[in-house]
Amino acid sequence: MYPEDLVMPMKAELTQNGFTDLSTVEAVEEFLQKKGTTLIVVNSVCGCAAGGARPGVVHSLTGDKKPDNLGTVFAGFDIDATNTARAAMMPFPPSSPSVALFKDGELVHMLERHHIEGHSPQMISENLQQAYNEYC
Repeated sequence: MYPEDLVMPMKAELTQNGFTDLSTVEAVEEFLQKKGTTLIVVNSVCGCAAGGARPGVVHSLTGDKKPDNLGTVFAGFDIDATNTARAAMMPFPPSSPSVALFKDGELVHMLERHHIEGHSPQMISENLQQAYNEYC
């Protein structure tokens, strides 16, 4: 498990931009039951989370359409919560970072690490905005 002083600033990049910190199994389960569209980010300490995922996800929210609910878990820190979120993302294998869009509890769009790693924040943002335009 990663130390709290390392993780908290990385969590803050999302929570300061409207994301709910989902640190327990119960919080994730309750969050996934929300009506409408729900975006869950599996955050991570890796470079592609810092250089692509977090800035890309935050930028994706600048368009006209955006998810109703924003949540995040942190891989390697919120272990049980992350496992619960990943179970809802099946059949996709565990991946961090990753981003999942749900509509009324059903997974409708997924960005795995290989969609994030090596891609610019702008490309990640555009991918998500296309999904928002379709599902939100």
